[in-house]
Amino acid sequence: MTTDGDAVGRPHADIRRIRPADTARMRALRLEMLADAPLAFLETLAEAAARPHTEYAARIAKVSTGTAQAQFVADPGGRLVGHIGGMAHPTEPRVTLLYAVYVTPAWRGSGLLAELVAATAAWSRECRRDELMLEVVVGNDRAYRAYQRLGFTDTGVRLPHPTIPALRELQMRRPTSPI
Repeated sequence: MTTDGDAVGRPHADIRRIRPADTARMRALRLEMLADAPLAFLETLAEAAARPHTEYAARIAKVSTGTAQAQFVADPGGRLVGHIGGMAHPTEPRVTLLYAVYVTPAWRGSGLLAELVAATAAWSRECRRDELMLEVVVGNDRAYRAYQRLGFTDTGVRLPHPTIPALRELQMRRPTSPI
């Protein structure tokens, strides 16, 4: 899957499942993600920076194959510019839980988020899971609106943020079938 970029001439980005050869570039993107949106992810920039390369490599090898968990990246041929993870929901067998969704600022609004979600939805359907679920920090209106545009609906469920007790997250869901 590729994205054609936008009218300002951004290069194409291949949307594909992560591979072990992506370890160094994924580490760089992970550090960018944490610096840009520290409340959206479950670790700090300092924790991620301290993690050895071998640990990144092991994590990527684990999610590069199989049906329990997968990660997809947007690869224009240099730095990775987008990421999304999906995993089988621990208690709902027909649901894929999306996590670590990120598009680098220069690519936001280019359609890349939709392509990353579509890749994860296709994988989810192949795994016989027909619904996607994600959680967004309450107050992250840009992300909330972006997910609404992609067919996600707010379930009304509110949960405590897993690492910052003062924050709440809201749950959104949509079918894996194209909208």
